[in-house]
Amino acid sequence: MNVKVKRNDKIKENRIFNITNIIFLSLFTFIIIYPIWNIVVKSFSSPDTIANVGISIWPKDFSLVNYQLVFNDPTIWNAFVISILKTVIGVVTHVLFTSMVAYGMSKKYLLGRNIYTALGIGTMFFSGGMIPTYLLMRSLGLLDSFWVYIIPSLFSYYDLLILMNFFREIPESLEESAKMDGAGVWTIFTRIILPLSTPVLATIALFNGVFQWNDYMTAKIYISNEALYPIQMKLYEIIVQTQAAANMQTATSVVIPTTSESIQLATIVIATVPIVLVYPFLQKYFISGMMIGAVKE
Repeated sequence: MNVKVKRNDKIKENRIFNITNIIFLSLFTFIIIYPIWNIVVKSFSSPDTIANVGISIWPKDFSLVNYQLVFNDPTIWNAFVISILKTVIGVVTHVLFTSMVAYGMSKKYLLGRNIYTALGIGTMFFSGGMIPTYLLMRSLGLLDSFWVYIIPSLFSYYDLLILMNFFREIPESLEESAKMDGAGVWTIFTRIILPLSTPVLATIALFNGVFQWNDYMTAKIYISNEALYPIQMKLYEIIVQTQAAANMQTATSVVIPTTSESIQLATIVIATVPIVLVYPFLQKYFISGMMIGAVKE
């Protein structure tokens, strides 16, 4: 009888716990999603009504004028190409270069490994600052160059630590078997290590891809040629120009078909959509990554 009562109490406690979790997570999800949805709704609303719209579920006076103004810029498509190129090339080179260094650093027999580790950890806490970095980029000939987006972001010691710890979990017997079959270091790395590291590589790729896509400070500091501006920098310019035009509207006879707030909302949506579309394709690798190290021989 006591066993049955305890079982019923346990079932009741589990039910209360599950209900509490559902309520809490539902509220948490709503708090995160609704502000994003409100931005999307306002971006499709008429510019004249945005100032009078507070929190809304559906667009007021549906209009595409905000997006038309953004995409009417003749250089916007070139900026999209630059952003895509620098994101794709930057992610591929970053993942490949960092994983190669991490693979070497994961070996205990590497000469000077402790020195490299100490130097790498130091870079995580200290930097030369903006002015020395600018002078370095100038001396390397990277000013007004597409490669200023790629070369400085080739390596990240934080990502190296993640990859290095993952590589240590791969059984050494796999490499020893490959060596007995005549495989070299490069063959082992490309045909064994990298395929087994897909979850962690996808995670690093997503983090770096988000950084590359959202980065506009690199262009703002090192690029003066507008043909090399990424989409984030172009959108930043559109916002600044629209705000300046709105401030001068009372002194001119030109009627501005939109407001600076509506432009900002539209640019937020445009800048976010590509990452939102890419994430579902990488989600399965995050799920696989949760099982890393769960099963060991």
